Amino acid sequence: MSITHYQETENQQFVNKEVTVNSLSFRGRGKLRSFPKQITIDAEEVTFVETGMRYLLQKGQSIVQLFDMTDGNKNYRLQFDNQSFTWTLLNVSNVPR
Repeated sequence: MSITHYQETENQQFVNKEVTVNSLSFRGRGKLRSFPKQITIDAEEVTFVETGMRYLLQKGQSIVQLFDMTDGNKNYRLQFDNQSFTWTLLNVSNVPR
C-alpha cells in the first residue's frame, strides 16, 4: 500500500493570512459544493482558473475545509473555518513547469 503525502516545495511561501473571498463557484449534481473563485489579499485580486481540490478535516469537534486552487501561475492553499466563517490563505507556490 502506498501513501501519497503533500509534497513541500522549495518555492513555497507560507502566508497564514485571512483573506476575502469575492466570489464562489459551484460544482456537483444534487449536492452542490462551493469553491472559492476569486480572493483579495493585500488589495490584490486573484482569480482561480480551475475548480481545484477540496479536503475535509476534523479538528476536534469542528470541520475545517482545505482548498488547493490555481490561477495558472501559482498554487494556493486556502482554509475555510466552518465555525468562524473565515478564509485563510495558508501558502502559495509556483506551478511546476
